[in-house]
Amino acid sequence: MASLSEPAARDRAGLGFRSFVALIAALMATNALAIDAMLPALPEIGAALGITEPNDRQWIVTAYLLGFGAAQIVYGTLADRYGRRPVLLVCLAIYALAGFAAAMATTFDQMMAARVLQGIGAAGTRVLAVSIVRDSYSGRQMARVMSLAFIVFLAVPILAPSIGQVIVLFAPWRWIFGLLGVFGVVVGLIAARRLPETLHPEDRVPIEAGPVLAAFRASLTNRLAIGYTFAMTFMIGGLFGFINAAQQIFVDVFKAPDLFTIIFAAIALFMALASFLNSRIVERFGMRRVSHSALLAYIGVTIVHAGFALTGHETMWVFAVLQAAGMFCFGLVASNFGAMAMDPLGHVAGTASSVQGFISTVGGALIGFFIGQHFDGTATPTVIGFAVCGVAALVMVLFAEKGRLFRPHQQAATPVR
Repeated sequence: MASLSEPAARDRAGLGFRSFVALIAALMATNALAIDAMLPALPEIGAALGITEPNDRQWIVTAYLLGFGAAQIVYGTLADRYGRRPVLLVCLAIYALAGFAAAMATTFDQMMAARVLQGIGAAGTRVLAVSIVRDSYSGRQMARVMSLAFIVFLAVPILAPSIGQVIVLFAPWRWIFGLLGVFGVVVGLIAARRLPETLHPEDRVPIEAGPVLAAFRASLTNRLAIGYTFAMTFMIGGLFGFINAAQQIFVDVFKAPDLFTIIFAAIALFMALASFLNSRIVERFGMRRVSHSALLAYIGVTIVHAGFALTGHETMWVFAVLQAAGMFCFGLVASNFGAMAMDPLGHVAGTASSVQGFISTVGGALIGFFIGQHFDGTATPTVIGFAVCGVAALVMVLFAEKGRLFRPHQQAATPVR
């Protein structure tokens, strides 16, 4: 059984608590950096690769997300069989090489191939980060670790667009992808040097049809796990919809390209503050009380935001304030939903992380792409998408909790009925 104490986690992971959180955050940051750093450069990238339709530039983000989501389905099985460390190091190598390949792309097809491959590499960092945390922590302590990691992780969306903007001001956009490659190399070297194997020998699952199918069945039939996984899918869908359309909204709708990176960073900062707050209060109030309250607040904020858009009262500052409020609520929801989805599945953590990552990322990418492709020169389709995703997430939470919010924490597995 995973320990709830910091010393036990240090023995399991071979790292002090702060170093452990920092490494997990760096692994999670590989994904955020690969999404957000090139947002300010999308017009330049599109022009260089011959992309004529502005909405088609969203494929540079979506292709990565689809590779990222689809590949997660296999990493859990590999990690449960061969261990976390070797699979993680291979994934970081793929991520780095794909970053360098994207930097050298001369056609749209080459860029799409490199981005899909980079997503495939980053998928392993997502699965392995969650699995390594679950190897060492459970319950509210796991939510605390994930929240602390999210603080560092969310510093990347705050800084990444500005980094991308600086690069395109002084150097070709290709340097952005070169930076991703270098980051992958650095994180890989740190992991190779400091991270030991965290999977217990008795928890290794052979790659045989019976055990693998049993692990997938456990991941897909636990009511709490699958309910919160789909709830997270809708929440991520709204987030990806914002990321896909953000550059166009600030440039084409609000005519404020110079403010894009600043406001985007401010919105991401509110997500980071929410994750920090969650790390301070989740052990006192519990994951359900915090996340369910935040989800209801998120729905309220996004409905108000949709009202402003539909009545023609949307301005850049209305958008920025309400989006920041919504992302603050998202920050309180995200790590708790992820922890609750994983908590009953510690015995198959690798496979469970893969299944949940596959569903939430592929589903979220498709939902976000659907929202982004409806960009029509206004922010209205995007903000309506936020509200719809929030309501859909609430429906899935009610399914997971059998119609009751704010239930006490339960460790027992609850099969789908």
